[in-house]
Amino acid sequence: MSAKLPIPELGAPLPTVGSAEMLDRLATRRSASAPLLAAPGPDAAQLQDLLLIAARAPDHGKLFPWRFIVLRDAAKAAFADTLRQRAEAQPDPDRARTALRKLEAPPVAVVVVSSPKAAAIPAWEQELSAGAVCTLLLLAAQAMGFGANWITDWYSYDRTVADDLGLAATERVAGFVYLGTSTEAPLERVRPDLAALTTVREA
Repeated sequence: MSAKLPIPELGAPLPTVGSAEMLDRLATRRSASAPLLAAPGPDAAQLQDLLLIAARAPDHGKLFPWRFIVLRDAAKAAFADTLRQRAEAQPDPDRARTALRKLEAPPVAVVVVSSPKAAAIPAWEQELSAGAVCTLLLLAAQAMGFGANWITDWYSYDRTVADDLGLAATERVAGFVYLGTSTEAPLERVRPDLAALTTVREA
């Protein structure tokens, strides 16, 4: 599915409009299993739309403290080969290699890089913005009809992998977001007891 997305002009009013369909999608949001994501994935135009939506994440100070690295086709295969080599240096190489199945199966991987800026806005808030980008990317992919999974495995935290990706010393991987077509519908999982996690303070 592909659609021409509206791109508001700077300063254009954006009124709040209720959407029962959006609420339904949010209420049933479920990550797909990464090893069960297959082709087709989003094409170049669809992926551009997904990134456009993800980039509308809340961003205190308008710093854009994140960026994207897209891996697909030969580039993703080459990156997977590099990770197999890096896996040998992990404490449990077999487990590290097994984790790579999540990367190898999906046709498209988007690396969301947390790239905090020197500013009055605390780095923590900038990192939260990168997490919001990952969440919006998941939601947009589902709305477009694709399965998606946000992964942070050992290779998200390995400095040599960060160097392979061209990350600066101040940057970190917020997540690998895998995109493709779900070959099996994901099943509902355990959800939290909201009453145990919510405090309502009375006036």
